[in-house]
Amino acid sequence: MDDLVDWAAPLAVAAVAVVLVLGLFNMLRGGSSSLSQKLMRWRVILQFFAIVITMGVIWLKSRS
Repeated sequence: MDDLVDWAAPLAVAAVAVVLVLGLFNMLRGGSSSLSQKLMRWRVILQFFAIVITMGVIWLKSRS
């Protein structure tokens, strides 16, 4: 369980970073604007979950 807790927040942040880079790359190369919008929406959703996971990890670590 501790291994999952140790890796949860970095994985969530990495997922946000990957979607952000994909969205920026699509925008910079002049790709589909609807794809950029979809990727940026996914980024916001993933950021929400990353914050929730990070707060949960902090809470779990403070209890030990």
